[in-house]
Amino acid sequence: MRERLTDWTGTNWAGNVAFSTERVHRPKTIAEVQEVVAAGERLRVLGSGHSFNRIADTDGALISLAGMARTAEIGPDRTSVRVDGGIRYGELAALLEPAGLAVHNLASLPHISVAGAVATATHGSGVRNGNLATAVSGLEIVRPDGELVTLTRDDADLAGAVVGLGALGVVTALTLDVVPAFELRQYVYDDLSAAALRESLDEILAAGYSVSLFTRWTGSGIDNVWLKRHDPMPAGDFHGATPADGPRHPILGMPTRNCTEQGGVPGPWAARLPHFRMEFTPSSGEELQSDWHVPREYALDAIEAVNDLRERVAAVLQVCEIRTVAADELWLSPNYRRDSLALHFTWIADTDAVLPVVADLEKALAPMAARPHWGKIFTTAPDELRSLYPRFADFAGLAHRFDPTGKFRNPWLDNLLGTD
Repeated sequence: MRERLTDWTGTNWAGNVAFSTERVHRPKTIAEVQEVVAAGERLRVLGSGHSFNRIADTDGALISLAGMARTAEIGPDRTSVRVDGGIRYGELAALLEPAGLAVHNLASLPHISVAGAVATATHGSGVRNGNLATAVSGLEIVRPDGELVTLTRDDADLAGAVVGLGALGVVTALTLDVVPAFELRQYVYDDLSAAALRESLDEILAAGYSVSLFTRWTGSGIDNVWLKRHDPMPAGDFHGATPADGPRHPILGMPTRNCTEQGGVPGPWAARLPHFRMEFTPSSGEELQSDWHVPREYALDAIEAVNDLRERVAAVLQVCEIRTVAADELWLSPNYRRDSLALHFTWIADTDAVLPVVADLEKALAPMAARPHWGKIFTTAPDELRSLYPRFADFAGLAHRFDPTGKFRNPWLDNLLGTD
Protein backbone atom coordinates (compact mmCIF):
# COMPACT_ATOMS: atom_id res chain seq x y z
CA MET A 1 0.00 0.00 0.00
CA ARG A 2 1.36 3.40 -1.02
CA GLU A 3 1.16 6.52 1.10
CA ARG A 4 2.28 9.57 -0.87
CA LEU A 5 4.48 10.06 -3.89
CA THR A 6 7.05 12.00 -1.88
CA ASP A 7 9.84 9.71 -2.99
CA TRP A 8 10.08 8.50 -6.55
CA THR A 9 8.61 5.02 -6.86
CA GLY A 10 8.25 4.87 -10.64
CA THR A 11 4.47 4.47 -10.31
CA ASN A 12 1.40 6.48 -9.53
CA TRP A 13 -0.13 6.45 -6.04
CA ALA A 14 -2.21 3.32 -6.66
CA GLY A 15 0.60 1.44 -8.38
CA ASN A 16 -1.49 0.61 -11.46
CA VAL A 17 0.54 2.93 -13.75
CA ALA A 18 4.27 2.44 -14.18
CA PHE A 19 5.73 5.59 -15.69
CA SER A 20 7.59 5.36 -18.98
CA THR A 21 10.53 7.40 -17.74
CA GLU A 22 12.96 7.40 -14.85
CA ARG A 23 13.95 11.06 -15.32
CA VAL A 24 12.38 13.36 -12.73
CA HIS A 25 13.34 17.03 -12.37
CA ARG A 26 12.80 18.59 -8.94
CA PRO A 27 13.24 22.36 -9.27
CA LYS A 28 12.98 24.45 -6.13
CA THR A 29 12.32 27.85 -7.68
CA ILE A 30 10.34 29.24 -10.59
CA ALA A 31 13.61 30.19 -12.27
CA GLU A 32 14.72 26.57 -12.10
CA VAL A 33 11.39 25.48 -13.59
CA GLN A 34 11.94 27.90 -16.46
CA GLU A 35 15.44 26.55 -16.99
CA VAL A 36 14.22 22.93 -17.10
CA VAL A 37 11.39 23.75 -19.49
CA ALA A 38 13.53 25.84 -21.84
CA ALA A 39 16.09 23.02 -22.11
CA GLY A 40 13.93 21.39 -24.74
CA GLU A 41 12.91 17.84 -23.78
CA ARG A 42 9.29 16.66 -23.60
CA LEU A 43 7.84 17.08 -20.11
CA ARG A 44 4.84 16.24 -18.00
CA VAL A 45 4.19 17.59 -14.53
CA LEU A 46 4.10 15.04 -11.72
CA GLY A 47 1.59 16.14 -9.10
CA SER A 48 0.62 14.01 -6.12
CA GLY A 49 0.35 10.88 -8.29
CA HIS A 50 -3.35 10.44 -7.67
CA SER A 51 -4.43 9.94 -11.29
CA PHE A 52 -5.36 6.41 -12.28
CA ASN A 53 -4.67 6.63 -16.03
CA ARG A 54 -1.70 7.78 -18.13
CA ILE A 55 -2.54 11.49 -18.15
CA ALA A 56 0.78 12.28 -16.40
CA ASP A 57 2.95 9.75 -18.21
CA THR A 58 5.70 10.68 -20.67
CA ASP A 59 8.58 9.20 -22.61
CA GLY A 60 10.47 12.42 -21.91
CA ALA A 61 10.93 13.62 -18.34
CA LEU A 62 8.71 14.37 -15.38
CA ILE A 63 8.91 17.58 -13.41
CA SER A 64 7.82 17.68 -9.77
CA LEU A 65 7.12 20.93 -7.91
CA ALA A 66 6.92 19.24 -4.50
CA GLY A 67 10.30 20.69 -3.54
CA MET A 68 9.27 24.32 -4.05
CA ALA A 69 8.67 26.43 -0.96
CA ARG A 70 5.08 26.28 0.28
CA THR A 71 3.46 29.64 -0.41
CA ALA A 72 0.11 31.11 0.64
CA GLU A 73 0.07 34.85 -0.04
CA ILE A 74 -3.26 36.26 1.09
CA GLY A 75 -4.57 39.19 -0.96
CA PRO A 76 -5.00 42.57 0.73
CA ASP A 77 -8.80 42.29 0.63
CA ARG A 78 -8.66 38.75 2.09
CA THR A 79 -10.74 37.28 -0.74
CA SER A 80 -7.89 35.50 -2.52
CA VAL A 81 -4.71 33.55 -1.90
CA ARG A 82 -1.78 32.90 -4.24
CA VAL A 83 -0.28 29.42 -3.74
CA ASP A 84 2.68 27.58 -5.21
CA GLY A 85 2.22 24.90 -7.85
CA GLY A 86 3.31 22.06 -5.56
CA ILE A 87 1.09 22.67 -2.54
CA ARG A 88 -1.40 20.05 -1.35
CA TYR A 89 -4.83 20.90 0.05
CA GLY A 90 -3.92 19.76 3.55
CA GLU A 91 -0.88 22.04 3.49
CA LEU A 92 -2.99 24.91 2.15
CA ALA A 93 -5.53 24.45 4.92
CA ALA A 94 -2.80 24.59 7.55
CA LEU A 95 -1.70 27.97 6.15
CA LEU A 96 -5.22 29.40 5.75
CA GLU A 97 -6.75 28.41 9.07
CA PRO A 98 -4.53 30.65 11.26
CA ALA A 99 -5.62 33.56 9.06
CA GLY A 100 -9.30 32.72 9.56
CA LEU A 101 -9.81 31.81 5.90
CA ALA A 102 -10.96 28.79 3.88
CA VAL A 103 -11.51 27.55 0.37
CA HIS A 104 -15.13 26.83 -0.54
CA ASN A 105 -14.78 23.06 -0.80
CA LEU A 106 -12.38 20.14 -0.59
CA ALA A 107 -12.19 16.70 -2.14
CA SER A 108 -12.37 13.48 -0.11
CA LEU A 109 -8.59 13.49 0.23
CA PRO A 110 -6.60 16.46 1.56
CA HIS A 111 -3.47 14.69 0.29
CA ILE A 112 -3.85 15.74 -3.37
CA SER A 113 -2.06 18.66 -5.00
CA VAL A 114 -4.02 21.82 -5.74
CA ALA A 115 -2.63 22.19 -9.26
CA GLY A 116 -3.31 18.56 -10.18
CA ALA A 117 -6.82 18.60 -8.76
CA VAL A 118 -7.64 21.81 -10.61
CA ALA A 119 -6.20 20.57 -13.92
CA THR A 120 -8.49 17.52 -13.84
CA ALA A 121 -11.60 19.22 -12.33
CA THR A 122 -11.54 17.17 -9.15
CA HIS A 123 -14.56 17.88 -6.98
CA GLY A 124 -16.04 17.73 -3.53
CA SER A 125 -19.80 17.76 -3.03
CA GLY A 126 -22.69 20.13 -2.48
CA VAL A 127 -25.60 21.27 -4.62
CA ARG A 128 -24.31 24.85 -4.49
CA ASN A 129 -20.60 24.03 -4.62
CA GLY A 130 -18.62 24.12 -7.83
CA ASN A 131 -15.69 21.76 -8.28
CA LEU A 132 -12.29 22.74 -6.91
CA ALA A 133 -11.24 24.38 -10.19
CA THR A 134 -14.00 26.99 -9.88
CA ALA A 135 -12.05 28.70 -7.08
CA VAL A 136 -9.23 29.59 -9.48
CA SER A 137 -9.00 33.28 -10.37
CA GLY A 138 -5.47 33.21 -11.75
CA LEU A 139 -2.75 30.94 -13.11
CA GLU A 140 0.97 31.41 -13.60
CA ILE A 141 2.23 29.09 -16.35
CA VAL A 142 5.69 28.41 -17.71
CA ARG A 143 5.31 27.97 -21.47
CA PRO A 144 7.55 25.77 -23.68
CA ASP A 145 10.19 28.47 -24.24
CA GLY A 146 10.50 29.10 -20.49
CA GLU A 147 8.40 32.28 -20.52
CA LEU A 148 6.27 32.82 -17.44
CA VAL A 149 2.78 34.07 -18.28
CA THR A 150 -0.05 35.05 -15.96
CA LEU A 151 -3.76 34.60 -16.66
CA THR A 152 -6.53 36.24 -14.62
CA ARG A 153 -10.30 36.36 -14.87
CA ASP A 154 -9.85 39.38 -17.14
CA ASP A 155 -8.33 37.00 -19.72
CA ALA A 156 -10.72 35.05 -21.93
CA ASP A 157 -8.24 32.16 -21.96
CA LEU A 158 -8.54 31.47 -18.22
CA ALA A 159 -11.81 29.54 -18.52
CA GLY A 160 -10.06 27.21 -20.94
CA ALA A 161 -6.75 27.02 -19.13
CA VAL A 162 -7.91 26.14 -15.60
CA VAL A 163 -8.96 22.54 -16.38
CA GLY A 164 -5.93 22.30 -18.64
CA LEU A 165 -4.92 18.61 -18.36
CA GLY A 166 -1.29 19.75 -18.17
CA ALA A 167 -1.42 20.60 -21.88
CA LEU A 168 -0.47 24.28 -21.70
CA GLY A 169 2.68 24.28 -19.60
CA VAL A 170 3.86 24.04 -16.00
CA VAL A 171 1.53 25.76 -13.53
CA THR A 172 3.91 27.30 -10.99
CA ALA A 173 1.30 29.27 -9.01
CA LEU A 174 -2.46 29.60 -8.70
CA THR A 175 -4.65 32.32 -7.22
CA LEU A 176 -7.73 30.97 -5.46
CA ASP A 177 -10.87 32.56 -4.10
CA VAL A 178 -11.10 32.27 -0.31
CA VAL A 179 -13.93 32.81 2.16
CA PRO A 180 -14.06 33.35 5.91
CA ALA A 181 -13.27 30.15 7.82
CA PHE A 182 -16.31 28.19 8.92
CA GLU A 183 -17.23 25.21 11.05
CA LEU A 184 -19.16 22.10 10.04
CA ARG A 185 -20.66 19.08 11.75
CA GLN A 186 -20.48 15.65 10.17
CA TYR A 187 -23.29 13.11 10.59
CA VAL A 188 -23.51 9.56 9.28
CA TYR A 189 -26.72 7.58 8.81
CA ASP A 190 -27.07 3.90 7.95
CA ASP A 191 -29.41 2.10 5.54
CA LEU A 192 -31.30 4.58 3.40
CA SER A 193 -33.95 2.66 1.49
CA ALA A 194 -34.33 2.68 -2.28
CA ALA A 195 -37.88 3.97 -1.81
CA ALA A 196 -36.66 6.97 0.22
CA LEU A 197 -34.01 7.65 -2.40
CA ARG A 198 -36.59 7.69 -5.20
CA GLU A 199 -39.08 9.79 -3.27
CA SER A 200 -36.74 12.37 -1.71
CA LEU A 201 -33.43 12.39 -3.63
CA ASP A 202 -33.31 16.16 -4.17
CA GLU A 203 -34.14 16.86 -0.53
CA ILE A 204 -31.54 14.35 0.66
CA LEU A 205 -28.79 15.79 -1.54
CA ALA A 206 -29.58 19.32 -0.34
CA ALA A 207 -29.65 18.42 3.38
CA GLY A 208 -26.09 19.61 4.03
CA TYR A 209 -23.34 21.89 2.83
CA SER A 210 -21.78 18.69 1.44
CA VAL A 211 -23.58 15.35 1.09
CA SER A 212 -22.22 11.94 0.09
CA LEU A 213 -24.16 8.70 -0.38
CA PHE A 214 -22.10 5.51 -0.08
CA THR A 215 -23.22 2.15 -1.42
CA ARG A 216 -21.57 -1.16 -2.20
CA TRP A 217 -24.39 -2.07 -4.61
CA THR A 218 -25.11 -5.28 -2.73
CA GLY A 219 -28.72 -4.08 -2.51
CA SER A 220 -30.88 -1.38 -4.07
CA GLY A 221 -30.55 1.11 -1.18
CA ILE A 222 -27.75 3.27 0.24
CA ASP A 223 -25.45 1.92 2.95
CA ASN A 224 -24.40 5.25 4.49
CA VAL A 225 -25.37 8.91 4.14
CA TRP A 226 -22.67 11.41 5.15
CA LEU A 227 -23.95 14.91 5.88
CA LYS A 228 -21.60 17.84 6.47
CA ARG A 229 -23.58 20.87 7.61
CA HIS A 230 -23.43 24.06 9.64
CA ASP A 231 -26.41 23.43 11.93
CA PRO A 232 -27.09 20.49 14.24
CA MET A 233 -29.31 17.73 12.87
CA PRO A 234 -32.54 16.94 14.70
CA ALA A 235 -32.41 13.75 16.74
CA GLY A 236 -33.77 10.61 15.15
CA ASP A 237 -33.84 9.07 11.71
CA PHE A 238 -33.04 10.78 8.40
CA HIS A 239 -35.58 9.80 5.75
CA GLY A 240 -35.77 6.42 7.45
CA ALA A 241 -31.99 5.99 7.72
CA THR A 242 -30.78 5.48 11.27
CA PRO A 243 -27.99 7.43 12.99
CA ALA A 244 -24.72 5.49 12.95
CA ASP A 245 -23.87 3.98 16.33
CA GLY A 246 -20.18 4.89 15.89
CA PRO A 247 -17.69 6.18 13.34
CA ARG A 248 -17.77 4.76 9.82
CA HIS A 249 -15.19 4.31 7.06
CA PRO A 250 -16.53 4.28 3.48
CA ILE A 251 -14.67 1.02 2.81
CA LEU A 252 -15.55 -1.96 4.99
CA GLY A 253 -12.69 -3.21 7.11
CA MET A 254 -10.62 -0.03 6.98
CA PRO A 255 -9.76 1.75 10.27
CA THR A 256 -12.28 4.45 11.14
CA ARG A 257 -9.53 6.51 12.83
CA ASN A 258 -8.39 7.39 9.28
CA CYS A 259 -11.62 9.35 8.75
CA THR A 260 -12.53 12.86 9.82
CA GLU A 261 -14.59 13.16 13.00
CA GLN A 262 -18.26 12.25 12.83
CA GLY A 263 -21.12 12.22 15.31
CA GLY A 264 -22.10 15.88 14.83
CA VAL A 265 -19.05 17.27 16.66
CA PRO A 266 -18.37 20.78 15.29
CA GLY A 267 -14.96 21.37 13.80
CA PRO A 268 -13.02 23.48 11.29
CA TRP A 269 -13.93 23.23 7.59
CA ALA A 270 -10.65 21.49 6.73
CA ALA A 271 -11.27 18.82 9.38
CA ARG A 272 -14.79 18.01 8.18
CA LEU A 273 -15.04 18.53 4.40
CA PRO A 274 -12.57 15.74 3.52
CA HIS A 275 -13.56 12.19 4.42
CA PHE A 276 -9.99 11.33 5.40
CA ARG A 277 -7.46 12.84 7.76
CA MET A 278 -4.23 14.21 6.28
CA GLU A 279 -2.08 12.24 8.70
CA PHE A 280 -3.48 8.82 7.76
CA THR A 281 -3.58 6.63 4.65
CA PRO A 282 -6.30 7.95 2.36
CA SER A 283 -9.08 5.61 1.21
CA SER A 284 -7.68 2.05 1.08
CA GLY A 285 -4.54 2.55 -1.04
CA GLU A 286 -5.04 -0.72 -2.91
CA GLU A 287 -7.61 0.45 -5.41
CA LEU A 288 -8.59 1.80 -8.81
CA GLN A 289 -11.07 4.64 -9.33
CA SER A 290 -13.62 5.84 -11.89
CA ASP A 291 -15.94 8.83 -11.73
CA TRP A 292 -18.74 9.91 -14.10
CA HIS A 293 -20.86 13.07 -14.09
CA VAL A 294 -24.40 13.24 -15.46
CA PRO A 295 -26.81 16.21 -15.55
CA ARG A 296 -28.76 16.46 -12.29
CA GLU A 297 -32.06 15.91 -14.07
CA TYR A 298 -30.88 12.37 -14.87
CA ALA A 299 -29.88 11.59 -11.29
CA LEU A 300 -32.45 8.87 -10.62
CA ASP A 301 -32.02 7.44 -14.12
CA ALA A 302 -28.26 7.17 -13.57
CA ILE A 303 -28.67 5.50 -10.18
CA GLU A 304 -31.14 3.04 -11.69
CA ALA A 305 -28.76 2.32 -14.58
CA VAL A 306 -26.04 1.35 -12.11
CA ASN A 307 -28.54 -0.63 -10.06
CA ASP A 308 -29.36 -2.68 -13.17
CA LEU A 309 -25.69 -3.70 -13.27
CA ARG A 310 -25.22 -4.01 -9.54
CA GLU A 311 -24.19 -7.68 -9.47
CA ARG A 312 -21.38 -7.05 -11.96
CA VAL A 313 -20.43 -3.80 -10.24
CA ALA A 314 -20.46 -5.25 -6.72
CA ALA A 315 -18.15 -8.08 -7.77
CA VAL A 316 -15.23 -5.67 -8.35
CA LEU A 317 -16.26 -2.76 -6.13
CA GLN A 318 -15.01 -1.52 -2.78
CA VAL A 319 -17.50 1.35 -2.54
CA CYS A 320 -19.44 3.81 -4.70
CA GLU A 321 -19.95 7.44 -3.67
CA ILE A 322 -22.77 9.59 -5.06
CA ARG A 323 -22.31 13.37 -4.86
CA THR A 324 -23.48 16.62 -6.45
CA VAL A 325 -21.48 19.36 -8.18
CA ALA A 326 -22.75 22.79 -9.27
CA ALA A 327 -22.48 24.02 -12.85
CA ASP A 328 -19.56 26.17 -14.02
CA GLU A 329 -18.11 27.86 -17.12
CA LEU A 330 -14.78 26.04 -17.36
CA TRP A 331 -14.40 24.57 -20.84
CA LEU A 332 -13.23 21.06 -19.94
CA SER A 333 -15.01 20.76 -16.62
CA PRO A 334 -17.38 17.76 -16.47
CA ASN A 335 -19.76 20.26 -14.89
CA TYR A 336 -19.58 22.78 -17.74
CA ARG A 337 -22.98 24.51 -17.81
CA ARG A 338 -24.81 21.74 -16.01
CA ASP A 339 -25.50 20.91 -12.38
CA SER A 340 -24.29 17.36 -12.01
CA LEU A 341 -24.63 14.12 -10.13
CA ALA A 342 -21.24 12.45 -9.76
CA LEU A 343 -20.94 8.67 -9.47
CA HIS A 344 -17.56 7.72 -8.04
CA PHE A 345 -16.40 4.09 -7.95
CA THR A 346 -13.52 2.78 -5.84
CA TRP A 347 -12.67 -0.55 -7.43
CA ILE A 348 -10.53 -3.45 -6.36
CA ALA A 349 -6.93 -3.28 -7.61
CA ASP A 350 -7.47 -5.61 -10.59
CA THR A 351 -7.41 -3.76 -13.92
CA ASP A 352 -8.37 -6.79 -16.03
CA ALA A 353 -11.44 -7.47 -13.91
CA VAL A 354 -12.47 -3.82 -13.62
CA LEU A 355 -12.22 -2.62 -17.23
CA PRO A 356 -15.11 -4.71 -18.62
CA VAL A 357 -17.38 -3.38 -15.86
CA VAL A 358 -16.21 0.18 -16.62
CA ALA A 359 -17.17 -0.34 -20.27
CA ASP A 360 -20.60 -1.65 -19.26
CA LEU A 361 -21.22 1.36 -17.02
CA GLU A 362 -20.13 3.76 -19.76
CA LYS A 363 -22.59 2.15 -22.16
CA ALA A 364 -25.40 2.38 -19.61
CA LEU A 365 -24.65 6.02 -18.77
CA ALA A 366 -23.99 7.18 -22.36
CA PRO A 367 -27.64 8.17 -23.05
CA MET A 368 -27.28 10.64 -20.16
CA ALA A 369 -24.18 12.26 -21.71
CA ALA A 370 -21.97 11.09 -18.84
CA ARG A 371 -18.61 12.86 -18.68
CA PRO A 372 -15.74 10.98 -17.00
CA HIS A 373 -13.30 12.48 -14.53
CA TRP A 374 -10.13 13.22 -16.49
CA GLY A 375 -7.82 11.57 -13.97
CA LYS A 376 -9.73 8.33 -13.43
CA ILE A 377 -10.18 5.09 -15.36
CA PHE A 378 -12.47 5.27 -18.39
CA THR A 379 -12.58 3.77 -21.87
CA THR A 380 -14.73 6.32 -23.72
CA ALA A 381 -13.46 6.88 -27.26
CA PRO A 382 -11.77 10.25 -27.94
CA ASP A 383 -14.31 11.31 -30.57
CA GLU A 384 -17.15 10.68 -28.12
CA LEU A 385 -15.34 12.57 -25.36
CA ARG A 386 -14.82 15.55 -27.65
CA SER A 387 -18.52 15.61 -28.51
CA LEU A 388 -19.44 15.93 -24.82
CA TYR A 389 -17.73 19.34 -24.50
CA PRO A 390 -19.11 22.28 -26.52
CA ARG A 391 -15.83 24.19 -26.14
CA PHE A 392 -13.51 21.26 -26.88
CA ALA A 393 -12.32 22.66 -30.21
CA ASP A 394 -11.54 25.94 -28.49
CA PHE A 395 -9.49 24.10 -25.88
CA ALA A 396 -7.57 22.21 -28.56
CA GLY A 397 -6.80 25.52 -30.22
CA LEU A 398 -5.68 27.03 -26.90
CA ALA A 399 -3.39 24.07 -26.23
CA HIS A 400 -1.82 24.40 -29.68
CA ARG A 401 -1.37 28.15 -29.22
CA PHE A 402 0.38 27.70 -25.85
CA ASP A 403 2.39 24.63 -26.89
CA PRO A 404 2.73 24.58 -30.69
CA THR A 405 5.61 22.08 -30.67
CA GLY A 406 3.94 19.59 -28.32
CA LYS A 407 6.54 19.76 -25.55
CA PHE A 408 3.89 19.01 -22.92
CA ARG A 409 2.06 16.38 -24.94
CA ASN A 410 2.11 12.63 -24.39
CA PRO A 411 0.33 9.69 -26.06
CA TRP A 412 -2.69 10.15 -23.77
CA LEU A 413 -3.08 13.78 -24.86
CA ASP A 414 -2.29 13.03 -28.49
CA ASN A 415 -5.07 10.48 -28.47
CA LEU A 416 -7.50 13.02 -27.01
CA LEU A 417 -6.47 16.15 -28.90
CA GLY A 418 -5.24 14.60 -32.13
CA THR A 419 -1.78 15.02 -33.61
CA ASP A 420 -2.48 17.56 -36.39
